[in-house]
This record gives sequence, structure tokens and C-alpha cells, in this order.
Amino acid sequence: MYYGGQAVIEGVMMRGRRRAAVAVRAPDGSIVLHEEPLPPRIYQSRVSKIPFIRGMVLLWDALVLGTRALMWSADVAVGEEEESMGFSGPVAWGTIIASFAIGIGVFFLLPAGVGRLLEHFLDVSKTASAFAEGVIRLALFIAYIVLIGRMADVARVFAYHGAEHKTINAYEAGVDLTPENVAPFSTLHTRCGTSFLLFVLLISILLFVPLQFDNLLLRFASRLLLIPLVAGIAYEFLRFSTRHRDNLIMKLFIAPGLALQKLTTREPDLDMLEVAIAALQPVLAADGLEMPEHAAALQTATT
Repeated sequence: MYYGGQAVIEGVMMRGRRRAAVAVRAPDGSIVLHEEPLPPRIYQSRVSKIPFIRGMVLLWDALVLGTRALMWSADVAVGEEEESMGFSGPVAWGTIIASFAIGIGVFFLLPAGVGRLLEHFLDVSKTASAFAEGVIRLALFIAYIVLIGRMADVARVFAYHGAEHKTINAYEAGVDLTPENVAPFSTLHTRCGTSFLLFVLLISILLFVPLQFDNLLLRFASRLLLIPLVAGIAYEFLRFSTRHRDNLIMKLFIAPGLALQKLTTREPDLDMLEVAIAALQPVLAADGLEMPEHAAALQTATT
């Protein structure tokens, strides 16, 4: 079974094999819940199960389902409850396109350009510039997380991120899901999207080494074209490392991702845990499961 999700504004999104659910704490203190079926052509097709291609489903989550959930949660959090997570028109798609373009520009193209400048002005080797590019990319990513984490609103989102992880950890451990029972569990999880992004950044360093073209446009194009491949490899490595997380060598590979999660999670309060539990319940019910039974089935999911 595949269970996981992400934090949203004053809430948590969870998804399973068939449905996704978003639970948000409204201004009046109530929990507003939205659930909807996941598109079978994306989540249950044969293509989505092919290694190195199924990682694109995770990107779809981040770019479309995740953005829809964020937009809906923002409306609910300010008291403008919506019946469904609408996603249409230039504003919605413009948000995704702009976010994607900025992310690619800052974290992929900018470091590639700096690497080319190092070759030109400092006469460093192409291999050295490739590793410098990777270090710059990683430094920008960490700096971005640290900076946004200082914002009060983002810190609350990070706390809901911690609530999501605690709830999944508690469910996998087979305990009754109450806020009090979930609270002692870790805010870290091996299947976190933060770890996935770290693997993307690290794997890109190795794949981009032979692609240090003198032509800057060609160098940029190579980065863009390889993003799906990098994401696919990172996703497969995330699955493999989670499946073998008790192995000493795998623990060494997993450790940096867990360490980075300390920047993207905060300790949630009991009210936040209640919201995360509320989001997980309908997702499990849609798959015919009950809490906390069947916890052993949760070995290959991604959050």
C-alpha cells in the first residue's frame, strides 16, 4: 500500500492508492475535510509502476495535487470554505508554471551558469566545475529552507509536516491513532519528500559531470532534459533505501536526508496531530483498511 502526503496551510494532505484527503483546521476550530479519487490513469496505470518512470508520479503530486491542496487549504484557513479543490484557469496553472520555472532557474540553471563562469575566469577543470555546481545547488537549497523556516506561517506548515510524519510512523507501528499516542513518535521519516529532493541534488552532481558543455545553452538544455531521469533515479533509490533501512550501509545513505528533515519539520501540538489523523482515516477507508491494522503493508510508500 502507498500512504503518505504533505503539509498544507493549517492542515495535512494524505493520499493512498485510490483517494486523497485534505484536513484543515478552520478558524472556528473545526476540522474541514475534503477527499477525492486519484486519477487511475496516473496512479494505477501500468506506466506508473515502471521503475524510473513512476518517480514522475511524485513530481505530479508536488506540482499539481500538492498545489491544489495548498490553494484549497489556504481558502479554508481564512474562513472561505470551498466544496472542492478546484484547479482551472490562468491563475492556477500560472502558479505551477511560475513555481516550476523559478525552481529550475534557481536550483539548476543558475548553478550551471556559475560553473561555466568558474571554468572561464578561474580556469578550473570541467570535473571541478561540475562538483562546484553541485555544491552551489545544494547550498542554495539548504539556504532556502533555512530562510523560509524563519517565517511564522511556514514554521506552522513545517509543524504540520511533522504531524504528518508522526501519524504515518504511528500507523506503521500499529498503535491506536489518537493524538496522545501519536505524539511520542518521530517527526522524521525515511520516505519524506525532503529526502527525495536531497537525493535529486546529489545524484545530479554525478550525472552532470560529463555534460559540462562549453556552449552555455547546450549546458542548460542538458540540465532540463535530465531532470526526469534524475527524479526517476532518486525515487528508486528512496524506495530501495527505505526497504533496506535496517542495513548499516543504507543507514549511512539515509542519514543526510533525515538530518535535512530537521529543517523542514517542527514538533506539532495535539491539535495538529488530530488534523493529520483526520486526513489519514478516509484514505485508509477507501482502500478497505482500518487503523491501526495492516501496518506491515506500509513498506514502500513515499511521503
